[in-house]
This record gives sequence, C-alpha cells and structure tokens, in this order.
Amino acid sequence: MSTASSGHSTGRPATGTIAVPVDPSRRPDVLLRRRMPDGHQMSPWWMIGSFVVVSGGVLMLLNLFPF
Repeated sequence: MSTASSGHSTGRPATGTIAVPVDPSRRPDVLLRRRMPDGHQMSPWWMIGSFVVVSGGVLMLLNLFPF
C-alpha cells in the first residue's frame, strides 16, 4: 500500500470532528437528576409534605427565641 492511496501524505493522523452523543441527564449542571419515563410527574404530596416539614421547622426555631 502506498502513501498516495491511503490519503496520508505527511504521516500524521487524520484530524476532524468527532460526534459525541449528548446525554441530557449527564450534563455538568445536573447533580442529582434521575431518568424518569416520559410523562412521569412527581406526586403533589411531596410538595405538600415538604411545605409542612419546613413550616414546622421554622415555627420550632421561632419558639426557641423569645421576643
């Protein structure tokens, strides 16, 4: 095989762009994302429960410091 038939006249490796598949769940700005099926929605009870817990914690902290 000659160098003319291979397309490399200088002996250097061919350079070019390589297509890298982008996985949306592997982006650097995503820390704890989990893959969910399409159309999956979180239960509203998680938001209600977190509101109750945070509100209760704030009330307990406010009761520690008298006015």
